[in-house]
Amino acid sequence: MVTATVGTRVVHRRYVPYSHAHYAGNLVDGAYSLGLFGDVATEMCIVTDGDEGLFASYADVQFRAPVRAGDVLEITCELIRVGTRSRVMDFAVHVVARGAATDAAPGAATLLEEPILATSATGTVVVPG
Repeated sequence: MVTATVGTRVVHRRYVPYSHAHYAGNLVDGAYSLGLFGDVATEMCIVTDGDEGLFASYADVQFRAPVRAGDVLEITCELIRVGTRSRVMDFAVHVVARGAATDAAPGAATLLEEPILATSATGTVVVPG
């Protein structure tokens, strides 16, 4: 029985380890956000359909701000359309805390007053019929 309802939301939080930085300035590649979208989409399908589902496509992926090692991210997924077997979801990655390490304070970090939208996308997932 399908219990998928438009407006259903899933939220994850994740710390970005320094081992994931690939570029100068401790930048993390954009694929990192897409992997996180896969994680929240999987939970969404489990919650709404009792199955992990399979990602079919992304649309309108936007990399808006950098993600860096030491960041704390909030990843959201909202169900926006329900078909017979397809589920269309909106995704967002927000930076909610940012590493501020220095030699004097190697573990320093700052909770941001306003989260920064780093990545957004729309995706389609299919579930068994």
